[in-house]
Amino acid sequence: VGFAGEAPYSFEEDGELTGATVALHREIFGELGIDDVQGVAVDFGSLIPGLTAGRFDAVSAGMSILPERCAEASFSEPEFQYTTALMVPQGNPEDLVDMNSFVDTDLTVATMTGAIETDYAAQLELNSIEVGGPQDGLDAINSGNADAFALTGISLNWMADNANVDVEVTETFVQVIDGVMQYGAGGTVFRDEDTSLLDAYNEVLAEIIADEERYLSIVGDFGFTAEELPPEQMTTELLCEGDLDALQ
Repeated sequence: VGFAGEAPYSFEEDGELTGATVALHREIFGELGIDDVQGVAVDFGSLIPGLTAGRFDAVSAGMSILPERCAEASFSEPEFQYTTALMVPQGNPEDLVDMNSFVDTDLTVATMTGAIETDYAAQLELNSIEVGGPQDGLDAINSGNADAFALTGISLNWMADNANVDVEVTETFVQVIDGVMQYGAGGTVFRDEDTSLLDAYNEVLAEIIADEERYLSIVGDFGFTAEELPPEQMTTELLCEGDLDALQ
């Protein structure tokens, strides 16, 4: 599986591949008779190209299900529901609450290349810089190159809880673009031709999603709660079509 080192989804710790997505994969692939899940580390923006080039068999990164990505590869049904947050200097000196806080200001937001927050910044025409990974976003704040780093709340809270840094994380939010709430979810990515593997994966995933206790027993140690369980109406079909109105 390809991963980009974004905790708590998939990352290396003491040389071992771990994370919520990895734990989910080991559970599901294990049921499918695949006992050995190995990781290939790449930049986030290179995950789908690496998948289609055959460098690995699936993307293990909790990747947001977006129409442009669905045109390149096949996503599982949603595994995690997402909200965004901002990592800011301690005390939040600019009183930032969401990405609309940057509109018509000279403030700069850092976003991760290939992440959904980069799309938000472009659509809102914000002053922004792109970084390669979570640590780079933290470094951008500490160096003064950015006033905040936008990423999923789960990732930012994990960073803040597990690193000795002088920053804080805002309350999570669902970003609004043109009056539409940008509800999102992440899933595992497969090559388009691997339909049998995708179907088998989705079958086991559905059993886990339907069982909150089992779901939390797999991903709960990584900070995930029942709030991250995707609602029944949130499907890959709707997300790939970009039909967010159906989720309002």
